[in-house]
Amino acid sequence: MKKLFTLLLLFISIQMIAKKPDSRYYELRVYYCHPGRLDALIQRFTNHTTKIFEKHGMTNVGYWIPNNNEKNALYYILSYPNQVECDSSWKRFGRDPEWREVARKSEESGKIVAKVESTFMMATDFSPKIKPSSKSVDRAIELRTYTATPNNIDNILARFRNHTTKLFKKHGMTNIAYFKTIEKDPSVQPRLVYLLAHDSEAAGKASFDEFRKDPNWIKARDESEKNGKIVDKVESIYMHPTTFSTIR
Repeated sequence: MKKLFTLLLLFISIQMIAKKPDSRYYELRVYYCHPGRLDALIQRFTNHTTKIFEKHGMTNVGYWIPNNNEKNALYYILSYPNQVECDSSWKRFGRDPEWREVARKSEESGKIVAKVESTFMMATDFSPKIKPSSKSVDRAIELRTYTATPNNIDNILARFRNHTTKLFKKHGMTNIAYFKTIEKDPSVQPRLVYLLAHDSEAAGKASFDEFRKDPNWIKARDESEKNGKIVDKVESIYMHPTTFSTIR
């Protein structure tokens, strides 16, 4: 009996650990390069930046380049233990002599980055565990952002939690990560930002075609929108991983 009780406690402990929420502080950063300078940025990240990030307590989550990259952009996600550590890490990074020398040398032929966009996020309670890919095969990574109609972000999250993620999996899509944005203005409702993986961009679009025709999706959508539309805008970007991205 004592042995059985011990095993039961162990099982409960494992379950509690498995269900521990992801409390990390995430940042989605987008760098828009000057014409012809994206390769220089990629080289700088490959050889230096990611390592200096790690040196200052930042975790490299993933790095991707849009398939249609008219704006010469690099998308990447970092994580931190919390907001305080995020702020501290960036201050240390900015003062780091190694980084300053790397930045100076890399820009001897001209400035690299024209504009930076930053979005802070927290993982949703239904996000898979956000971790490096187990396989080295590159996939098409799709970044999707949902802006809710007024007061409906929770309804969108509920639909994803209860229905959408399972239906994505049914139709051959891989759920990578789901985030809720942290807006600077508290009066602005958060957005849903998430990452899917597909065998290719064409495969991703084919999967969505099948998903939209699924009777279970139509039922879930109609039930969630019985009082009106809950999604105001959907943005989608297909990307491919850099050679140094851990999510591929």
